[in-house]
Amino acid sequence: MSLRRTLVLGAVGVVGACSLLMGPTSAFADPGGSSSGAPVGTHTDSLRDLGANVGLRVGTAVNPTELSSSTYSSLIANQFSVVTPENEMKWQVVEPTQGQYNWGPADKLVAFAQAHHELVRGHTLLWQNQLPTWLTDGVDNGTISNDQLRALLKKHIQDEVSHFRGKIWQWDVVNEAFTNPWDPEWNGAPAPGHFWVDHLGAGILADAFRWAHEADPQALLFYNDYAIEDVNAKSTAVLNWAEQLRAEGVPIDGVGFQTHLDTQYGVPTDFTQDMQRFAAAGLKVAITEADVRTFTEPSSVNTPTDPNAVAVQNAAWKQSIDTCLAVRSCISFTAWGVSDDQSWVPSTFSSPQEGAALLYDSNLNPKPEYFVVQHELATTNAAHRTGVGAGRS
Repeated sequence: MSLRRTLVLGAVGVVGACSLLMGPTSAFADPGGSSSGAPVGTHTDSLRDLGANVGLRVGTAVNPTELSSSTYSSLIANQFSVVTPENEMKWQVVEPTQGQYNWGPADKLVAFAQAHHELVRGHTLLWQNQLPTWLTDGVDNGTISNDQLRALLKKHIQDEVSHFRGKIWQWDVVNEAFTNPWDPEWNGAPAPGHFWVDHLGAGILADAFRWAHEADPQALLFYNDYAIEDVNAKSTAVLNWAEQLRAEGVPIDGVGFQTHLDTQYGVPTDFTQDMQRFAAAGLKVAITEADVRTFTEPSSVNTPTDPNAVAVQNAAWKQSIDTCLAVRSCISFTAWGVSDDQSWVPSTFSSPQEGAALLYDSNLNPKPEYFVVQHELATTNAAHRTGVGAGRS
């Protein structure tokens, strides 16, 4: 079983009843229908090919252990042009025992991507979760000092980036370093209570970018976070911090918008305006972990309790892909997994139960949400992105 993220996400914005009822499914004809009730439409091109028409990489998070399934691997190869390892590049997985690296699962995904002319997003180098127990135990019991911790982090970043040098298009260098405005400790700066900031100071985040750049000067280096899909206090704090890093010469190239959305909070109302702020600051942007969860039946965690939820999910996927297409600096759009049964959502949001968050059902059949994304890609008049896949050169 894959390691799953344990962080509970907060609200991403609230809209009125009209937005909750909107949905683009009326744009589709359904010749002959389908057993799932999905809007079939007239588009037959893959997401990969449609994205290529405007220079956009369309991707998914991948579990390399499932690539042995020919159905799964064919879908990944045919539908997507960029892949992200969900867990296989996190420190807990790559170095479970100090000094003993486990590159195999991540190497397998990179080799698959190369064989199918896909790019790879590396995820993630500095995060306060999914750390190896030898590291956290050593810090807790005092056998690892802060000076040693800094040296271990530098070694980890440079060993990993060097191992994959020339094979990673974008690295999520720092992941989720800001808390949320509704948290008691919110102060608009990289989070107090954050493992790395508490032990090594906020400057360690800039150092992580410097160390990654030294190890692979061509890779694009991103900061990645959730709940920044609206113009809000957190997104503004992240933008101000990223601009400050750039002013100091820190090699940060972009910001990833995770885009974990939830039907109970509706559709972000100013996502495009928000993303454009980052682009105007000279940053590349990407949607890195898109999914849209909803309340589901406890006995069938991927069956929505409300049949109208699909319309809200359609609207949220439409808003997300349209935002990326509208902002020319948005160079990739990635769903956080392929099918509902592989999603991190049901195990994380279990009381009350949520799920049904992805583009494919548990049988790898495309859902209505897939056809929404496909339609928007097929009918867009978005400006063509340039230099996608060229790294920093």
